[in-house]
Order: sequence, then C-alpha cells, then structure tokens
Amino acid sequence: MKQFLRGATILWVVLRFGLDSLVLDSLPHRLWLRQLARPLSLGRRFDAPRGQRLRQALECLGPIFVKFGQVLSTRRDLLPADIADELARLQDRVPPFDPEIAVATIERAFRRPLEQIFTRFERTPVASASIAQVHFATLRDRQGVEREVAVKVLRPGMLPVIEKDLSLLRLMAGWVESLSADGRRLKPREVVAEFDNYLHDELDLVREAANAAQLRRNMQGLDLVLVPEIFWDFCRPEVMVMQRMNGVPISQVERLREARVDIPKLARDGVTIFFTQVFRDGFFHADMHPGNIQVSLEPETFGRYISLDFGIVGTLTESDKEYLAQNFVAFFRRDYKRVAELHIESGWVPPETRANDLESAIRAVCEPYFDRPLKEISLGLVLMRLFQTSRRFHVEIQPQLVLLQKTLLNIEGLGRELDPELDLWNSAKPFLEKWMREQMGPQRLWRELRAEAPRYAKLLPELPRLVHGVLRQRPPEQLVLRELLDAQKRTNRLLQSIIYGGLGFVLGLLCMQFFMRVRVF
Repeated sequence: MKQFLRGATILWVVLRFGLDSLVLDSLPHRLWLRQLARPLSLGRRFDAPRGQRLRQALECLGPIFVKFGQVLSTRRDLLPADIADELARLQDRVPPFDPEIAVATIERAFRRPLEQIFTRFERTPVASASIAQVHFATLRDRQGVEREVAVKVLRPGMLPVIEKDLSLLRLMAGWVESLSADGRRLKPREVVAEFDNYLHDELDLVREAANAAQLRRNMQGLDLVLVPEIFWDFCRPEVMVMQRMNGVPISQVERLREARVDIPKLARDGVTIFFTQVFRDGFFHADMHPGNIQVSLEPETFGRYISLDFGIVGTLTESDKEYLAQNFVAFFRRDYKRVAELHIESGWVPPETRANDLESAIRAVCEPYFDRPLKEISLGLVLMRLFQTSRRFHVEIQPQLVLLQKTLLNIEGLGRELDPELDLWNSAKPFLEKWMREQMGPQRLWRELRAEAPRYAKLLPELPRLVHGVLRQRPPEQLVLRELLDAQKRTNRLLQSIIYGGLGFVLGLLCMQFFMRVRVF
C-alpha cells in the first residue's frame, strides 16, 4: 500500500511540473501515445524551462530524489546542457531532525549515556543534510585533554526510505529505456545502479571517516589544506566524531578580503590541491562545492583551505592517472593529434575511427578557449561540446572519470568566484609537466625498484629451486622448453670443445716454435 501511495505521489508531481511532456516530446514516432496522453494536459501551461521544472520536481519529491538529481548532473555525457546545468543547482536544504533522536542514536551506538561520552554536547545542530546532521561537542581524548569536536549523526530510518525510492527509480528507468532510443542512450539503469552504490556508501560513516583519514595523511606535507582529525574511538557506522574546524565559508569572499586573505593565491592553491590529489595520490575529494570548503583565519594556518564532508571520494589507478596526464599535457600544448591517438589507443573509441577526423573535431571544440582568462571560459561548456563530439564518435565515457568531471566543474565554479582572472590552463600546465617528468624519468624506475626490493629479495633465493622443480615435473607444455634447454646445452658443449680445441692447437704451435728456437740456440 505504501509503495502504491508513493507511486501516486510521484505521478502527481510529474503531472504538476509537466514532466510527462519531456518524455512525450522525445517520442515523435509514437504519435498515438501523444494523442492518448493529450487529455492529461488538463489546460496546464508551463512557462518555466524544462530543466527548471525538473529540478523543482525533484526538490518536491524529497531528499533521495534531490541526491539522484545531483548524481545525474555529473553525467553531462548523457544529458542536454540546459538540464545538466539546472540539476547542478540542486542543494540539500533539509530541515534538521529532532535532537533527542540524535542523542538516542549516539547512546545506542556507544551503549552508554551521552554524559559519559561528551563533557559538553550542543543539542542544536549546526548543519543538516538529507543523510545526516552535525552537532558540536567536547570530549576528553586518551590523554585526558579536552578536545572540541563535530559529531555527525545519520538521519534515522534512512535505509527503508532509500530502498523504497530506489525500487521505484529502477522501475521508472525500465520505462524510460523501453520508450525510445534516446532513453536507451541515457543508460537509465546504469545511472540508477551508480546512484545505489553512492547512497549506500554514504550510509556508512566509518567509510567516510576512513576517507578523511586517508586524505589527511596525503595532504600533511602540502601545507595548503587542513583535514580534520578522526577520533576512531568514537566512530560507528551511524556516528562519526572528528576535530572541530573553525573557518570562514569560501563563498564569503568579501569577509575573506577584509581579513586580508590573498584571494588570487587561494584560487591558485585550489588548482594545486586538486591536481595533487588526482595525479600524485589518485585519491581526491569529489564533493568540493563551496558548502564543503572553508578558509582558516587562525594565525598558524592563515589562508589555508579546510575540507569537510568526505562521503564522496574518487580514486584513479596508475594507468588512469598516466592516461589523463598525457591528455591534459597534450591539450595544454594544443597537440590535438596526440589527444585523438590517446583516445584510440585506450580503446575509448572504436579502432576503425580515423584519427584525423577525431583530431579535427577536438580542435574545433578546444581551440577557441585558449589564451583567455577564466572569466571568459566555461569549462562546463567545453565539456558539454566535447561530450557531444564524443557521442558522434561513439566514445565510451569511463565510469571512474565521472567523479573527476564533477570535481573539475566544482573547481571551475570555485575559481570563478575567487579570481575571475585565474588562467586555469597555465596554472595546471607546469604541475602536470613536472609530474610527467617524474613518471617517465629515472626517479620512477628507482621508486619502483625500491618498492619491489623486498619481494625480489624473497624470490631470488627460491628461484633455482622453483626452476628445478618445474623442470623435474616436466608437464606437457614444458617439454618443448626442456628440449630447447638440452639442445642449448649440447651446443654449448660443442662450442666449448671447438674453443678449447682451437686454443690447444694454437698453444701447440707456440710450443713447437719455442722448442725449435731453443734447439737452434
């Protein structure tokens, strides 16, 4: 019954915001279906653009659909630009839940009263989102020192709500996929599956704490960004306790200027942090919107970034990093032929694709945007045109790069807000060229040899025994190898005989000459 009521609510919202027309407009070949649905119009008039109506509908349907829209906004390879831009504006504006429920969740997680956990706990939350809310508190650490902390508590009853809405989203994805070729191109089932994984990861706060701890270790030597310390004794799947961070939200640019923060440097530091996390570590904060970033005004850490909310992180393999770096460097050098070759070599495009055609298309997209300040460049527009070009050449967008695309768009927005004159290309190019030199040069070879040394040290003493054991077993596939080794041994013995015989002959001649000279004298 609840499923039916929820489905009826969704249908009402769809009709209220005219989302049915979005589907019907994409079905020009099914005129009979459009005629059948015409009575549903009921005299409705929609003056707002389709993207705005879709965004408002998702906000009306609640936090799970808002998060789905946020995830969907990252798939600019699948969506029209106007819809993707509107979905990117979705925010988690959710009223806080009852503080007593938060207290009960904490006490249930730690199996003791709140007073035995914290010396002070502020019941009024400082932040609230669709998945969790945050309270400030004070606790004593293992050394007995009082520490100010932030306590993140999961919103109660989220799993049943998520499962119910996900089942409806799967059903709707099947309908969209079956209605038209455009619907199939959007890959709705894959998007819902991606959203499923993303949501269930966010429901485990221990996973988020581990993400924060990893980023904190990675960033310690950079001195550009602060990541809160995690108090592992006070972390559970539904509760996470971390160091309280004091900073100014990065969106409050005027307040930062009044505090004499170097805004252009802050913009450049943001680019450095992003490219360091991506290319040096392969582990990056993938939710870098202004709500999750602050700036420290403390004397010891003045002007540094403060990162918050680590529910979404991206990871890249060594091959992903190398491929991306080569692409970026080729872009910055305007070597579009190399970009096209990399797409073909990586298998992103069919092997029969003509490199010259792809090169020409990429050049037409990127060339107009070089040598301009950031205020004149829309990276979102560049990405959109690249995705349109990619569809023409049947490029397969790699899943591991979806979060990278989203984060790159966040960086663009952040840079535009801080310093519109920032040249993103020139800020990133030296970093990437240095990284490429380190990857291709002797430094990388030495690092890999040093990393593998313990393994080699263990393997080398065992190598003769392993080879001997393989040869003694003589499985069928090793017979040819054994015969070749025997033939090589026979050849070696023959060569040794010839060499030794030749040497003996030469020595014999020398001895004869020596004795003859002795007899003469």
